[in-house]
Amino acid sequence: MKLQISTRLAIFAVLELAASEDRQLSVAEIGEKFGVSSHHLAKVMHVMGRAGLVRSIRGAGGGYQFAGNARRTTLLDVAQLFEDLSSNEQNTGAVDATPEGQTLSGVLNEIDDIARATLGSITIATMRKLVERCGADGTKSSKAALSRRPIQTRL
Repeated sequence: MKLQISTRLAIFAVLELAASEDRQLSVAEIGEKFGVSSHHLAKVMHVMGRAGLVRSIRGAGGGYQFAGNARRTTLLDVAQLFEDLSSNEQNTGAVDATPEGQTLSGVLNEIDDIARATLGSITIATMRKLVERCGADGTKSSKAALSRRPIQTRL
């Protein structure tokens, strides 16, 4: 599954804010860490603010704080703000009307369902743990980190 840049920025920002619960971070600080435009990130933060995932603190030393519950907020909760994750049946005409086309559509829909279920099962708290395990240099893959310890899913 490929996520839009806005979705990825939102996930990165939420992870960074959840790691720094005791203080607020500015758009510039978050943008600098991930090497992204403050302008684009500000738009992403605005969307997350309207959704109640982050709160804006004005004034000197202001910025953003994570406003959700890291143990209940999932990657799906963040991704749905920026992505249309509904079933993407793309009808390309007569080809999809064939048994082969219908079968392929079914397989692709199942893949989408699995991706949604996976995003819905990984909380921000779990992602923070995975980030910590992978280390600052990012040399270990997240797949390897996931295989070492089972993911705690939201009930």
